[in-house]
Amino acid sequence: MPTVVTDTLVEPSVIYAFVLALAFVGVVGTPLSIALARLLRVVDEPGGRRIHARPVPLLGGIGIVVGVLLGTAPNLPLNDAFTAILIGAVLMCALGAIDDAVQLSPAVKLTGQVACTLLPIREGVTIDQFTVPILGAVDLGPAAAPVTVIFIVAIANVVNFIDGLDGLAAGLCAIAAGTFAVLAVSLDRGTTAVLAAAVAGACLGFLGWNFHPARIFMGDSGALPLGYLLATMSIAGVMKTAAALSVVFPLVVLLVPIVDTSFVVLKRLKYGRPISAADQNHLHHRMLRLGYSQRRAALSLYAWCAVLAGFALAVRFLDYRTPAGDWHLWPTVALAVIGAVAVSASLYVVYALEILKYRHVRLIGFARRVDVGGEVPLSAHRRSEQRDEVASGS
Repeated sequence: MPTVVTDTLVEPSVIYAFVLALAFVGVVGTPLSIALARLLRVVDEPGGRRIHARPVPLLGGIGIVVGVLLGTAPNLPLNDAFTAILIGAVLMCALGAIDDAVQLSPAVKLTGQVACTLLPIREGVTIDQFTVPILGAVDLGPAAAPVTVIFIVAIANVVNFIDGLDGLAAGLCAIAAGTFAVLAVSLDRGTTAVLAAAVAGACLGFLGWNFHPARIFMGDSGALPLGYLLATMSIAGVMKTAAALSVVFPLVVLLVPIVDTSFVVLKRLKYGRPISAADQNHLHHRMLRLGYSQRRAALSLYAWCAVLAGFALAVRFLDYRTPAGDWHLWPTVALAVIGAVAVSASLYVVYALEILKYRHVRLIGFARRVDVGGEVPLSAHRRSEQRDEVASGS
């Protein structure tokens, strides 16, 4: 089976890729995408679950993908694996653009996404082995290809699901790709680092046009290839290493969109709705209902994602344990503190967005058994308790 070439590139190539993609998408690619969307009348109209008040052009992903190609082409020695990754991204973008224009059925979209993943898998971009604590190296054997298909398609749709707020998907993908670039450099995965830097630059270039009030949306033509690229670069740059916690890095960095999608899918299953049916149960929708502005909601989710990315980087760079298994005190303390901050930020989001119901807390024994409705959010119940305490005190 072909394998991914793990050549080491110098850091300037990573910087050049970032700058080229950023400049192209920010100055040329996005304005051209706006013009193309208007020419073809591929515009997202307001109404229904949508939260924008005026028609906004789609197809922003075309400029993003072209920017990634321009950022990578002069800065990395292409091998069969990364050529396949880039061709797959172009095809994923085309699939998304067609869906933006004519609304493909979920079955057709899923079939197309699976077909796009087969290109890099054929060239050895597979989750054939990863390293986890205690267990060590885990070899998937014959399950490598199907697991890889599921992983890439899942991450592509995770990004697509969260693209419902001005600037949200672009900002989260920029943070994730930038983190993968740093991790890939540290793991001597230079080609992956260049690709990740180009993705980060393209997302930031697009964000200037997409942050609220958005002048263009990336649409499926952007969300699907971005999710696909994040998945493939995490496989090629992080999972195919002997680094401890290699399987954890991508999951931590992408935890925000993963949590959002998981919550939405479980809600739809609970109420018997199709998984592909759009609704307003995403994290950003809950933030807007609680009074957040679009900008504040996006910035809050950026901050959460950045904290988690910081934890992943701390795990990689803090020298908390020797190869012999001895622990270093202060790096271990620092990692514990950063981990506590990441966990606290995640719990705060769950509490602030009223995701956790009071009955869930009561079920595991962390709340008094009082007569409270099963669907009352924990934060709402706490506010009710505080009002009762104030009233009794007065």
